[in-house]
Amino acid sequence: MDGPWVGTWRPHRPLGPVVAQFTTPGPKYSIPGTTGYLCHNPCKTKAPAYTFQGAKHPNAESCSPGPRYYIHPSITRNGKYLAPAVPMAGAPKAKIEVTPGPSDYFTERANKLLYRRAPAQSMSFRHEVKPALVPGPGAYTLPRVVGPNTVYTPASPCYSMGGKSKHNSYADDLAKTPGPAAYPKVELDIYNRRAPTYTM
Repeated sequence: MDGPWVGTWRPHRPLGPVVAQFTTPGPKYSIPGTTGYLCHNPCKTKAPAYTFQGAKHPNAESCSPGPRYYIHPSITRNGKYLAPAVPMAGAPKAKIEVTPGPSDYFTERANKLLYRRAPAQSMSFRHEVKPALVPGPGAYTLPRVVGPNTVYTPASPCYSMGGKSKHNSYADDLAKTPGPAAYPKVELDIYNRRAPTYTM
């Protein structure tokens, strides 16, 4: 609100509320609150209110045994509670087993497993070769390669030679066959278009 000078002073922001700046009757007439049930603002909706009720009176007929029956604190609804306890017993008997000592092992042979080394061939005696009782080359029979029933080769078509038929052979007597005149004459109306016929 800094403005021009008015006489010897300049208008500034007031430090507190000024009654002349309000058009309402003032803070005396305050707006009702929105919390609680009494004096609630009628313009606002009230939320559901819950009250605290005192404890219920004990029933005349009680089925509990009463305070004279003391229940130990270790008894729970799941049974008796027992803290973890370690029983005191004697030391178990250890079985003495005879095991090999450090001097019973040989570590010289482990170098060939840990480091790379060239293959070493050992010298040994020649093995005795027993003669194998197998058949020789002449004991086998090669399968046939000619004909329809071959084993491992494709078979070409086979043709057999048969005897000559006596029909139309050179030994036939052609004089015994019928000649052209032996067949009847075929009418022309059978294989040509038939001409119209007229009867008297």
